[in-house]
Amino acid sequence: MRIGINAHLLSGQAGYRRAGIHQYIFQLLQHLSPPANSQTQMVVFMGPHAPALSNPHLQVQTTSWPTERRLVRIAWEQTMWPTAAATQHLDLLHSLAFVTPILTTRPTVVTVYDLSFMRVPERFPLLQRLYLTTQARRSCRRARRVVTISASGRDDVHRLLGIPRERIDVVYPGVDERFNLQPDVRVGAFRQEQALPQRFILHVGTLQPRKNLPFLLDVFAQLRQDPAFADLTLVLAGGKGWFYDEIFARVQALGLTEWVRFPGYVPDEELPLWYSAAACLVFPSAYEGFGLPIIEAMACGTPVIAANTSSIPEAVGEAGLMYEVGDAAALLHHLRTLLQQPDLAYTLRQKGLAHARHFSWAESGQAMSQVYAKAVSSQQ
Repeated sequence: MRIGINAHLLSGQAGYRRAGIHQYIFQLLQHLSPPANSQTQMVVFMGPHAPALSNPHLQVQTTSWPTERRLVRIAWEQTMWPTAAATQHLDLLHSLAFVTPILTTRPTVVTVYDLSFMRVPERFPLLQRLYLTTQARRSCRRARRVVTISASGRDDVHRLLGIPRERIDVVYPGVDERFNLQPDVRVGAFRQEQALPQRFILHVGTLQPRKNLPFLLDVFAQLRQDPAFADLTLVLAGGKGWFYDEIFARVQALGLTEWVRFPGYVPDEELPLWYSAAACLVFPSAYEGFGLPIIEAMACGTPVIAANTSSIPEAVGEAGLMYEVGDAAALLHHLRTLLQQPDLAYTLRQKGLAHARHFSWAESGQAMSQVYAKAVSSQQ
């Protein structure tokens, strides 16, 4: 059996592409293995400038098409991929990002990270929203198996797209081994190198509307009115996505230019140090497919405060503080309490470290292998 896997979303080097979905795809491929007791070959299709994969089970084919550009990637997916499926005798196609080829008779698997373009449509550009809505619906209805990265995502696919629950598999993300407790000396040197204050609040994620960052800025401005937090800094780490102008405008309007830092996309090797240096991670997103920064921060021993919505409770478990989306008073209370009570911070660190250990990329790879086995054996 030959499985074709579309990983063209890994193409390119723009910071916003190296966010959660990128990490999920890359780590899943690194840990993917063929179904047990099978003669399966797995062919991964990638574009230029994609990160190198070291998984010996994968056969990587790279195109010269500049698929870091969205329209080019769509064109490749809808023309070259079904052609490769026919000429290379692929038995199963797996799209790792929402959309499968229209012109193929091969059985398919499709991964849907979230349905934010349907749940919060006003926070997406019109054409992007229309494309994802129509093509994700078509792809999921034709697929033998649909993969989500949380139970909440599975519920959304069932409710909004009408896919039977028995055809939906949850393959949770894992935590890379680089996310761990960092030596104090290394964190101190990093803090000095980056000119970071002793206390700062961290957010990690692409700068886009559903991350709810203007709300976080409003709460941060209120927090700084208390003299006890007058030295506090907020760090918003992540590449620019879309509709991000409001974030910068809010910083200006609130007079926070001196107290909010935008380091941009943070390289993979630096991210554990950003987590470790922070007093806490705040994750105010209005909707998430999972919330990978939550368990990454926990694995580094960083306390987490997050919004109680969509899949985020699955990521947080019992190891963080949560509040209802939009409840500024609740978030403000959590921040004040956490920053002023070292015992609470210590307790959350210990709970977070234990909770993060439940998420393994090796288990994610095994789970996806089982999805392939079910897709091949199912009859439609």
